[in-house]
Amino acid sequence: MVTKPNILTTIPPTSSASSLLKVSFLRIGENPRTQTLRSPYASIPTPTPTPTPTRKTTSNTPAQPSFPTKTSSTSQTAAPVVKKQAEVSIPVMIFNAFDDIINNFIDPPLRPSVDPRHVLSQNFAPVDELPPIECEIIQGSLPPCLDGAYIRNGPNPQFLPRGPYHLFDGDGMLHSIRISQGKATLCSRYVKTYKYNIEHDAGYPLLPNVFSGFNGLVPSAARCALSAARVFTGQYNPANGIGLANTSLALIGNRLYALGESDLPYTIKLTSNGDIETLGRDDFDGKLFMSMTAHPKIDPDTGETFAFRYGPMPPFLTYFRFDSNGAKQPDVPIFSMTSPSFLHDFAITKNYAVFADIQLGMNPMDMIMGGSPVGADPSKVCKIGIIPRYATDECEMKWFDVPGFNIIHAINAWEEDDGNSLVLVAPNILSIEHTLERLELVHALVEKVKINLTTGIVSRQPISARNLDFGVINQTYVGQRSKYVYAAVGDPMPKFSGVVKLDISKGDERKECTVASRMYGPRCYGGEPFFVAKEQENPEAEEDDGYVVSYVHDENTGESKFLVMDAKSPELDIVAAVKLPRRVPYGFHGLFVRDSDLRKQ
Repeated sequence: MVTKPNILTTIPPTSSASSLLKVSFLRIGENPRTQTLRSPYASIPTPTPTPTPTRKTTSNTPAQPSFPTKTSSTSQTAAPVVKKQAEVSIPVMIFNAFDDIINNFIDPPLRPSVDPRHVLSQNFAPVDELPPIECEIIQGSLPPCLDGAYIRNGPNPQFLPRGPYHLFDGDGMLHSIRISQGKATLCSRYVKTYKYNIEHDAGYPLLPNVFSGFNGLVPSAARCALSAARVFTGQYNPANGIGLANTSLALIGNRLYALGESDLPYTIKLTSNGDIETLGRDDFDGKLFMSMTAHPKIDPDTGETFAFRYGPMPPFLTYFRFDSNGAKQPDVPIFSMTSPSFLHDFAITKNYAVFADIQLGMNPMDMIMGGSPVGADPSKVCKIGIIPRYATDECEMKWFDVPGFNIIHAINAWEEDDGNSLVLVAPNILSIEHTLERLELVHALVEKVKINLTTGIVSRQPISARNLDFGVINQTYVGQRSKYVYAAVGDPMPKFSGVVKLDISKGDERKECTVASRMYGPRCYGGEPFFVAKEQENPEAEEDDGYVVSYVHDENTGESKFLVMDAKSPELDIVAAVKLPRRVPYGFHGLFVRDSDLRKQ
């Protein structure tokens, strides 16, 4: 059965003012102690508290929170752990009261896109941390090449929001399934960012959400003033980071990182028993400033990592790379991008880095009129920018007009015609104006764009008419000509009802490119697929010789599974299914890390 929401909270036995403040910030999984109130978001299905071992700490990470424990995944919950209430100073009470006024009167969550009762419904609802728990294999067996860990990142707010909340907001939580000798262990842990730790210790949010906290001039000004006051009084130090690390993961220089594009990477370690530890925020010896994309590209041949950052102030784009040891190389500012653009992803080839300047960007006028500062500009002509990937400045940067080509994610790119042409494969968002407000109306059409670098002629070829996103390839083909794409089927977005396999080469022949598909069933939804090669080190192996893996949730039963599918089969046959001890919420991007790489951590 689906776990019913916990609708109870507690008024601590303190002064009436501090009691009201405590009720304003509901912690996930709190247990009643004395008097109870009904939560204003009782429709949000908060999960049952899950077992947590004795907390561990690292030298640069504050202690992790303790939760009620269970003797097993099905046993009765032990007595709740009561956390001592911290002293509430007068400035803190004033700030929290002002925050209440902003959320209740100045900028209440009126639109569905920022209403937490809508955004955090069903399997988008947050869950507590979960210590390593062995899983039951209910179908088939796990292939030996999967020895390692599949880890997926996504937003999971540690506090139930009272004000506006967007799907892209929320503290990062990693869901890892560690596989060894045919056995699987699931673990879910927050990325212990500076923001997470400070807010956890305080017991309530300190900074507004990025995508939902700035709607309209007055609410934005009010929240900025409140944030400045918290910083001025020492409640928060933005120099230590403001990001959530809730988007993706990457293996850079043999180190595993949790990524979010509003901050620096956070180093992550998987322990031998499958647990997840946050080791700290990494500025790469002081050479990485402010932030980094959540979608770096790693060349499988050289081991180099290519990345960028973007922002609202010039230079709007800055390109850089890391060598195979993870040492960051100098920045290359791109001043030829003349306006801020929402640059979430990019691509590389053997000789170039490829960027897309799309219609989604920073629009202060929309914010003044009551909207979000991030919005679509329908008059803007989309462009593709290409720069040599070892460039030291932007003098060789070239821009090509590609009208209406709005990409959020890139799948792959490569060079053709003896290096005179460049090909980019990516889902084109046909309704870019709905990207932040009405995700269910978004339709992404996978296209192949070919650019003649000499003549500047651009040609475009649709690959599939289906609504597809989160496309991935065999990672050994990054930057090289690839044939197969595995993409999630939006039904509608942000839910994904299945996965398809596309043969890109068929697009040149004007044929149907879908060569395999698997739908998960009624009210069953997955996330981003990930391809794991059977023989990653074998140069003779076929490109699609491997497995497609994903978390899948059944909304009929409330249960989640980890599916392993045969990538070569015409119906993506299920090779193994692992029943997870509790549901895994829908999230963003994942990564499979082989056991040999985990041992290098």
